Amino acid sequence: MLKIVSVLSLLLTFPVFSQASEEIETGTISGVIYFKNGIPVAEASVFTEKPIQHSYTNSKGYFTLNNLGYGTHKIAIKYYGKDIEYITVKVSKKNTKIKHTLSYNEDNELNEVLLNGKTKETQIETQGFAVNVVKTEEASIRNIQTNELLNTTVGVKIRQNGGLGSDVSYSLNGLSGSAVRIFIDGIPSSMYGSSFNLNSIPPSMIKNIEVYKGVVPGHLADDALGGAINVVLKDNAKTNLNASVSYGSFNTLQASINGLYRSNNSGFTVKTSLFHNYSDNDYKVSGRSVVVTGLGGVQTPITARRFNDAYRSTGGMAQIGFTNVEWADQFLVGVTGSDDYKEVQHGAFMTITPYKDRFLESNALLANFIYKKNDLFTKGLDVTINGVYGKRNRTVNDTVSWAYSWNGDRAIDFRGDEYQYTWRSQQEGGPTLAKIKRDVSSIRTGISYAINKNNKIVANHIYSGIDREDSDELRSVLENTFKGTRNLHKNIYSLSYELSAVNNKLKANVFGKLYQQKTENIDPEIQEDSNGNATVVDEITVSDVEHTGYGFATSYTITPTITVLASAEKAIRLPNETEVFGDDGDNVVANTSINPEQSNNYNLGFRFGSFQVKKHNFTVATNLFSRNIKDRIGLPIETSLNIDDELIVYVNQGSGTSKGIDAQLNYTFNNNFNLNFNASTFKLNIESNGIDIAVPNTPFFTMNGNVRYAFKNVIQQKSRLNLFYTMYFTDEFSYLPPQGKNTVGDEFFKVPAQLVQDFGLSYVFPNKKLIASFDIKNIFDEPVYDNLSVQKPGRAFYFKLNYTINKF
Repeated sequence: MLKIVSVLSLLLTFPVFSQASEEIETGTISGVIYFKNGIPVAEASVFTEKPIQHSYTNSKGYFTLNNLGYGTHKIAIKYYGKDIEYITVKVSKKNTKIKHTLSYNEDNELNEVLLNGKTKETQIETQGFAVNVVKTEEASIRNIQTNELLNTTVGVKIRQNGGLGSDVSYSLNGLSGSAVRIFIDGIPSSMYGSSFNLNSIPPSMIKNIEVYKGVVPGHLADDALGGAINVVLKDNAKTNLNASVSYGSFNTLQASINGLYRSNNSGFTVKTSLFHNYSDNDYKVSGRSVVVTGLGGVQTPITARRFNDAYRSTGGMAQIGFTNVEWADQFLVGVTGSDDYKEVQHGAFMTITPYKDRFLESNALLANFIYKKNDLFTKGLDVTINGVYGKRNRTVNDTVSWAYSWNGDRAIDFRGDEYQYTWRSQQEGGPTLAKIKRDVSSIRTGISYAINKNNKIVANHIYSGIDREDSDELRSVLENTFKGTRNLHKNIYSLSYELSAVNNKLKANVFGKLYQQKTENIDPEIQEDSNGNATVVDEITVSDVEHTGYGFATSYTITPTITVLASAEKAIRLPNETEVFGDDGDNVVANTSINPEQSNNYNLGFRFGSFQVKKHNFTVATNLFSRNIKDRIGLPIETSLNIDDELIVYVNQGSGTSKGIDAQLNYTFNNNFNLNFNASTFKLNIESNGIDIAVPNTPFFTMNGNVRYAFKNVIQQKSRLNLFYTMYFTDEFSYLPPQGKNTVGDEFFKVPAQLVQDFGLSYVFPNKKLIASFDIKNIFDEPVYDNLSVQKPGRAFYFKLNYTINKF
């Protein structure tokens, strides 16, 4: 029956409970509920009346009831269409753990139409924002990167130039790049650097991912113009250990270990998370640029393996503190460290002479701090403080002057002689050992006060600072004596008011934001004064901007199964460090005169369901969106086939509009079969130099789908075999605007329509601790591209072992 109906029935039928002890001390009851056949019970209601506490079991049957006074409590358990079962539990310590087996199995058909109540994910998705909550539990046991998981989400398109570790950008309903902000527990991921990002963080470290499209709530408080992706790391406060290792094609190894220890008596907590990723990325590539030049300059197309594209990243996080104690829900201090190495095969695009021995090295070491407390000093006052501070370094190494061909051998000229570049490096500009040193800091503070159950005020502030110093060991001693510095400091404030009315059918969120950013670019130069003496002069470029934004999100539940959602925001996106100061490692040229971009974002969505008919459960959701953009930041809109294939610069392209629609369907049968399908289409036009142009390098139509089927008791009793199928479709798009009919050469800039299909399976052993999985990516070995000629890996195979201990 309805989860809501389940709760009401619990309230109506619950007998008088035993009174808790009058002692002030409180504790937590947590545990696991099983069916009679040993399978965990998902989405069951677990309830106490005095005090009123309610929880749902997760997919592993786990639940938690907090703030229960010492004494005896009667716990009620309600599963769809079944009678309530009661158990009595005595609370005499901070954390009481139980296991309970129900008197029935899950394999009983329901004869009426059932409507599911709202899980935490559904509650977030029905607040009015255009948001999807991505669960990672399933992905954590498969050979799936976090980016691959996001790529199956409606309205999201991952733009990745190559294999593991290559540059990634995110597109939400057509707005992409830095218009989409990435957060890790509310902190901008840019603070952590390239070595600790969604490329490297394994799904096993992640609780869930919130994807906000167009309109971003005030609690994230950043200049996210097109949307935001907030990665919520696991914060469970029970002792556990999880370890996984995966190996597969292209010599790809991925390993992670996550552990937590918590003392039930004192609340003392230690958390650790470690990961390691490596890949040769030596997959096969072909196409117009993949050639070998012979005598007389004759170019012969070949199929080659990438030979200078290896990637390695290692990192982790360690925290120590207290959880679920009287003075803090979480108080943790720790350190985050990471290190990566990335070989660079070519410039911005694939060219006929690839790089050899050009590589990047990055590392980061940051202190982190988190404090959370609900009902601080008074009921309804919640506080969250989350901060990082530390150093990030990056080095670009490019000192080899020989030219190379795609077969890995040195290139030859038309006479057959090996040759070297006159600029003595792989990329034009000369040899370099460029270093960028950054001092970074960010702190997010959030305070919310619930005036009553229907009204809440939320205030947030986020500060981000980067102090950057550039140098190059291959420059002269004099040049390195006077190093350039680049500083960027940003403050964003937000104030929100949340309303719940009409018996919780109407929900509204109104917010305002203040954006402040100051950038400073200092380059010392040696000049002669009027007397002919050498003197050092600082060339200083400063920008100090301030903008305001505002918006709202609202939803109304017309019936228990139909919800309408609407949101709008005047959004501001301030240029980031790379766009302003450039980055040699990413082949980006500086543009200190670039302006912030602005957009008026609108969403109108509908959600139908979830419906349950016997063992069938389905939900349909759709969202119409419009983005009116001013001074859009992106790559120059080239109207010529002659473009720089090594360096890029970010500019204000112009103003325009993006309009479109996305929709998704979720269907489940008997908790064994799951189907998810979504599609997104839009138009994005920009007026550039008086001409209305469809923005190039943007896929306007995408579809994604995935299917899972579970078999029980395969080979062994209480085991489970899961089969997975995933498809990604991207329609044809071009890197350049249309060149007109009968134009020769522009087909080179066409990225063809692509359909990629993956298959996987996972086997859950009876003890539920060990899971083995096997995945085939790109089953039919289809050519897959993103930007011009940048080819992604073909068919690949991966095997993974995942081991979990929930109590030791």
